[in-house]
Amino acid sequence: MFNRSVWIKGCCAFALAALVVSAAMTGTGRTDSGRYVGSEACGDCHEQEYGNYKKFAKKAHSGDSVKIMMGDLTQEELSECYGCHMTGYGKPGGFVSFEKTPNMAQAGCEVCHGPGYDHVESGGDPDLIKRKLRLDDCTGCHNPERVKAFDFKPLLYGGAH
Repeated sequence: MFNRSVWIKGCCAFALAALVVSAAMTGTGRTDSGRYVGSEACGDCHEQEYGNYKKFAKKAHSGDSVKIMMGDLTQEELSECYGCHMTGYGKPGGFVSFEKTPNMAQAGCEVCHGPGYDHVESGGDPDLIKRKLRLDDCTGCHNPERVKAFDFKPLLYGGAH
């Protein structure tokens, strides 16, 4: 026999439990939001790496080269440039435009290490960010087609830090 009152209480208990677990996971950063936060957020905990990035890495100014060329490019060409020269282009929290998201107008930490929102919100859980990079991680942007097109000579491990 179906007992409506028991069924409703059971559903409410299950929904409440799911909400509590979901909230707890979000609070610890155990989510996969894919959101970008910008390199400044990384600098709060990784001061030396962030300082080296700002001082030495060409990536920290990669948006400047796009700005110089924008007038000669179609929107499709610009979108391709944004994919490598900006942080999180077309993704949650990522680059939208120079005016709306100037802090994402460079190839920041998250271009190599992945979206950092969950890592930051968790208080720095190392499992929520890509730490150990390999050369394969670079080939999305540094590939033979682009190297040939721009006469670029990539440096192995010549990144920010």
